[in-house]
Amino acid sequence: MAAIMLASKQGALLRTRFGPTQQHGVARRGSLQVTAGLKEVRDRIASVRNTNKITDAMKLVAAAKVRRAQEAVVNGRPFSENLVKVLYGVNQRIRQEDVDSPLCAVRPVKTVLLVVLTGDRGLCGGYNNFVIKKTEQRIRELTSMGVKVNLVCVGRKGSQYFGRRKQYNLVKSFSLGAAPSTKDAQGIADEIFASFIAQESDKVELVFTKFVSLITSNPTIQTLLPMTPMGELCDVDGKCVDAADDEIFKLTTKGGGFAVEREKATISTETLDPSLIFEQEPAQILDALLPLYMNSCLLRSLQEALASELAARMNAMNNASDNAKELRRVLTIQYNKQRQAKITQELSEIVGGAAATSG
Repeated sequence: MAAIMLASKQGALLRTRFGPTQQHGVARRGSLQVTAGLKEVRDRIASVRNTNKITDAMKLVAAAKVRRAQEAVVNGRPFSENLVKVLYGVNQRIRQEDVDSPLCAVRPVKTVLLVVLTGDRGLCGGYNNFVIKKTEQRIRELTSMGVKVNLVCVGRKGSQYFGRRKQYNLVKSFSLGAAPSTKDAQGIADEIFASFIAQESDKVELVFTKFVSLITSNPTIQTLLPMTPMGELCDVDGKCVDAADDEIFKLTTKGGGFAVEREKATISTETLDPSLIFEQEPAQILDALLPLYMNSCLLRSLQEALASELAARMNAMNNASDNAKELRRVLTIQYNKQRQAKITQELSEIVGGAAATSG
């Protein structure tokens, strides 16, 4: 009996000594968990704030590059205008003659060379994906008609995508670069010209993104070769664009935000002086003018594709910045709620302790 009473006293003593300490330990652990939760939320808010700074900076960098692309298009216009004028005048003088140029040769289409313009980098929304899907759709259309398709990719993203898939015949790939130059366009044009003259391809189509606005760009398929003597470029639907019709895009600001305005610039084409005498044959003149004009069109397409990529990156970074601001707002509310709950819990513990002590 004495042993039982001693055991019960020891148990009561153990409960008296260690019971409150264990409960305090549980409360303390709960407090540590709340503190850790607050620290995690605070660290995440700081991380989102830093990400927001990065996306804002990338948006401004893309805007500056769009401005440079606009200046490149404007600076290249004098050469394009004079080239179109000379091409138009020469065609007016030789329209009565039968002229055969290698770039104008129309033959049965057995092989098509697709020149695909994509970007070198990502973080530009669905820009590269749209061009790639458009290219795959065109390949399926041509393959269903029994036409063989070869690919020339300009841009690292397109080269990587089609290079990893063995069902596509990737002939050559080029890098787009930060600022396409005449030299870059010449290298691509030489590859296209050699393939068409050697009859390795009977038709050359260009898949690129036409720059419309900062939030809109249209993947376009345009027939590059064979050309018409007048320099017209036609798409796969048969819609042709006159060489004298052109558009210029301008990056401006409206309402505190970026905006793009497009204006149509028609080149005045006049008949050459009748007293002008050509020393070369008409075919030689066209053979010299048409490659220059093809290089000019290709350079313009490169500039359009680059402007579309930069505009898509601006839009993507703008959306990322907006999402980061919204996430910061939600996390700040969550942080304040947890902090207020922690303060309320501590106050209730203090009041409860004071009431127990006074009682």
